Amino acid sequence: MDPVSTEHPQRERRGLLIVLSSPSGAGKSTIARKLLEADPQVSMSVSVTTRPQRPGEADHVDYHFVDQAEFDRMKESGEFVEWATVFGYCYGTPKSPVKHALKQGSDILFDIDWQGARQLEPDFGEHLVTIFLLPPSMQELERRLRSRGTDTADVVAERMRRAAEEISHWAEYEYVLVNDDMDECLARVRAIVAAERSKRTGQPGLVSFVRDLIGPAH
Repeated sequence: MDPVSTEHPQRERRGLLIVLSSPSGAGKSTIARKLLEADPQVSMSVSVTTRPQRPGEADHVDYHFVDQAEFDRMKESGEFVEWATVFGYCYGTPKSPVKHALKQGSDILFDIDWQGARQLEPDFGEHLVTIFLLPPSMQELERRLRSRGTDTADVVAERMRRAAEEISHWAEYEYVLVNDDMDECLARVRAIVAAERSKRTGQPGLVSFVRDLIGPAH
């Protein structure tokens, strides 16, 4: 008799939608980038946005850049799984690649806020893993924003105002981490993802695997 493959359950693993949220400056982009570098099973969700393309950004890689009319058309035709307006620009997640990834048992990382996370819950709740990153203090958050050197004082003030609003939704997330040490925070995010992948309910292939393992009598 052929040996039972230990990879069998993994081929049927349920895909995860990993939402990583934080106020601007709390380290979300760095943690997301390092998670993608460290874990080939995770890919980044590419959002559609009306925001102008910045130097160094590639269309269809960093974002799908569209004008307001095209964004409104996509929204009205139901092509987004979630969308939100942030600092005057619209952002939305295309539905088709999300459904395709889940069908393949792949994991997708979302860089979205509480509004987007809330919109994903009704249709994708069983796949959803929500993580919120808190700064060690509001003073440290403001220092990080100012140290970027890319925003005016007014923009920094607006980001700080918005940060307080975003942080007020922390209790809506399953996991909440204080990002006072980037390496430690990344390790904890990776541990969360590993634990979610190991949940019994996320491994439908285990049913037939265990049946083959112990035999039909049990």
